Amino acid sequence: MTAAATGNEDHAPLLSTRLLTRLTIGVAVLAGLTVAISLGGRMLGERIALAGHTESGDAIDVVIGQDQIRLPANTIRFEEQRQTGRAERLDLYLTWPEMNGYSNAQRGRFNDASRPESLIFLNLSQSTMSRDMSGRLGPIYSHLFDDRPEPGPAGLTLRRVKETSGYGGEIFFTGTLSDGSAYVVRCMMPIDESQSTSADCQRDIHIGRDLSVLYRFSSRLLPQWQAMEARVRDYLGRSLIQNGRPASTRQSR
Repeated sequence: MTAAATGNEDHAPLLSTRLLTRLTIGVAVLAGLTVAISLGGRMLGERIALAGHTESGDAIDVVIGQDQIRLPANTIRFEEQRQTGRAERLDLYLTWPEMNGYSNAQRGRFNDASRPESLIFLNLSQSTMSRDMSGRLGPIYSHLFDDRPEPGPAGLTLRRVKETSGYGGEIFFTGTLSDGSAYVVRCMMPIDESQSTSADCQRDIHIGRDLSVLYRFSSRLLPQWQAMEARVRDYLGRSLIQNGRPASTRQSR
């Protein structure tokens, strides 16, 4: 009996059927995990690469105060703002001078802080003041300027403010737009042009019923102030919705 048992043990398989089954299942699980990690890593990598951007051109309808505006999703900076409905504010970014939203082909322009002249930034909110920056020139800003106007870029006049004005190291540039209206912009001019940022200069305007638009840009773009004013007004004007139709559709009829 002992010898027979010993003989059977000598001829028993090194790997039992049960063990083979477990190994097969284990290999399948590991393979599945590898695929999942690979796909998940790819998706995560793409999400990190987008860094909150989107290439989607889907229209987003937002109501701010008394105004409704329709914009492509890829022009809206923050993911949480890319939803149709009422909002207190909307933050946009656009390539300059094309006035386009984010695209993967242009991601370098959106992620490279050393090229601030590639983008302009806009903040849309309901107006809280009856006058925009141009309207405040006469009654407010003109009383803050010192008496030493200087020539600025592209026909602008550089106006420094009095030390007691409370505007710190800010500089104003004033000019006249093609329709004869005043142009005013506030800037914090960098000591060196290489230190320019996308927020060197800012200007606010009113469009629609009571929509305030604050747009910011690099001081490197000051020579293009007239083109920028025209394109910002045109872009947002065409994006406004009235009576259920975009402004561009109403004007073309």
